[in-house]
Amino acid sequence: MAQARCERARRRRLLTGAVSVVGHAALLAAFLTASPPPLMMVDATPMVVELADMRPIVEAPWPLAPAPPSPVEPPPPRPLARPTPRPPPPQVIPIPASAGPSAEGTHELSEVEAASAATAGAGAGGGGCNMIRRLQAALRKDRHVQAAMAQADRGRAIRVWNGEWVRHAGQEGDGMAAVRESIMWEVGFAPEACRSEAVRGPVLISLDDSPGAARLVVGAGDWRWSDLLGRRHHR
Repeated sequence: MAQARCERARRRRLLTGAVSVVGHAALLAAFLTASPPPLMMVDATPMVVELADMRPIVEAPWPLAPAPPSPVEPPPPRPLARPTPRPPPPQVIPIPASAGPSAEGTHELSEVEAASAATAGAGAGGGGCNMIRRLQAALRKDRHVQAAMAQADRGRAIRVWNGEWVRHAGQEGDGMAAVRESIMWEVGFAPEACRSEAVRGPVLISLDDSPGAARLVVGAGDWRWSDLLGRRHHR
């Protein structure tokens, strides 16, 4: 019996080996007879590659100053036109600063006296001239008159003419030269009818409309504007 079992075992090994050989041979034959896979076409179109700058953008900590403008040459200075001298006013008699007597003494009016004097609003002398307003407007524009009055002003109205020009301490000439010349110039160029107007008492001229402005007074008694163009004794 042992021999029979051995025989059966040997047969199984042979059968298993034969089956294995046949299977390997079939696989080899299938591999050899199989057709190769078709070749795949590959697109060979070139690819465009663009390089980008990935560095961070750093802004300046402060704005850049603009470029300075190009220098421009200034135009040449224009020659100054010389003013045409005006002719002297008619019937003006020049008064030297040191010639003749002068009425020194009290030349400041009290507020009561100043309040009684005629003003530009009253229009002393009547008619349509209003010489006070005409004279006041001219004196307000004259910077020399403004400077002389500012130097002499002490808060009260100052008398500059009362039949003759009044000499003031610390001022050149009778009636303060700058004030006297400006008054004579304006009166001299006034129409004859205005210069001949009769006036009674003093007239008050203010150099500004503001309170406390410098004021001056001309005239005393009965007089005419033309009297300011020459000297006469106090009446």
